[in-house]
Amino acid sequence: MIRKLKNFGHLLQAIFANIIYRFPSRQLTVVGVTGTDGKTTTVHLIHHILIKAGKKADLISTISAPGLHTTTPDSMVLQKMLREMVNRGIKYVVLESSSHGLDQHRLWGVKYEVGVVTNITHDHLDYHKTYKNYRAAKAKLFQGTKTAILNRDDKSYEFLASKCQSFKVLKIITYGIQNQADFTPVSFPFKASMPGVFNQYNCLAAIAVVKSFGLLDDKIRKAVASFGGVIGRMEEIKEGQNFRVIIDFAKTASGLENALRTLKSQLPSSGRLIAVFGSAGLRDIQKRAMMGEVAARLADISILTAEDPRTEDVNKIIEQIAQGCVKGGGIEKKSFFRISDRRKAIKFAISRARIEDIVVLCGKGHERSMCYGKKESPWNEHAEARRALIKFKKHA
Repeated sequence: MIRKLKNFGHLLQAIFANIIYRFPSRQLTVVGVTGTDGKTTTVHLIHHILIKAGKKADLISTISAPGLHTTTPDSMVLQKMLREMVNRGIKYVVLESSSHGLDQHRLWGVKYEVGVVTNITHDHLDYHKTYKNYRAAKAKLFQGTKTAILNRDDKSYEFLASKCQSFKVLKIITYGIQNQADFTPVSFPFKASMPGVFNQYNCLAAIAVVKSFGLLDDKIRKAVASFGGVIGRMEEIKEGQNFRVIIDFAKTASGLENALRTLKSQLPSSGRLIAVFGSAGLRDIQKRAMMGEVAARLADISILTAEDPRTEDVNKIIEQIAQGCVKGGGIEKKSFFRISDRRKAIKFAISRARIEDIVVLCGKGHERSMCYGKKESPWNEHAEARRALIKFKKHA
């Protein structure tokens, strides 16, 4: 009941925001992107392709949205941003659309031309309670949307395709690698600078979007090839060391698995994969053990640490991850370690690294704060990694 009342309040605010800012999305071509993993990269890639094609485009994403740990802004902020874009002559907007934003009516009034789903796996069940509810929240993106871009390989496909039909979406375009789809690496060959199969999916989703706008194949391929990625997503940190350090935002079991599989495939025969990660407090509890199990299977060494514990005991969170590590065959103090202080965890990982190893720091990415209790404290993953590298001075 309390949640329903809060959501009703969000709806009223969204209605007022649209009225105050005169329904700005009606003067824009809006692309909405949702999913568990890959939203931000896909948003930025679509935007990049549009800009390279000479279109007047802007975006709102996890990285660009105002506020801490925010994907979709508050409706009043969002509508103001959209109105400012209209005033600047922007024609296309790529909007990262979270399940929370969709469920809480923060996106009410946004007129989507195209809706994209990257995938739907296990996350945010602290809020949605069940996977079924989580999936249904994502599907709300297609209410009033003209074109749907769906991942043919994702287990959510049949459900989403059915919802699109019930919402009377005019056109469904599919992309995939394993199953027959409208856009595949075979039907639309391309080269991308970003590694990993999951980034192949992100590229295909973006390609499907811009093709729906009539962009030429050659321009699309050139733009995809020139895309340098997004801050905190498979981003390499170099300080002259003789091993690699990667920062990635992976904070779900599927995201962690994608990141670790990709990096493992890049390891030299003598190299080891060292992963540093945690799991956020007051968020989906079930994914913690799942992440531990994934790390035990794919990483040679895992360091379990803090990732915004909030009012939860960080050591209890780590214990839940550790249980998953054990289930996956991990051995404490041999293949996995517990270091609750993230700064010390990063230093420990880098101090253990040797030539040809890969150290990956997961879960914080671009974020510039860490939440302990109810307080946000400054945090910069990039600076911490560089500081640790310089301290240990491991040069080739």
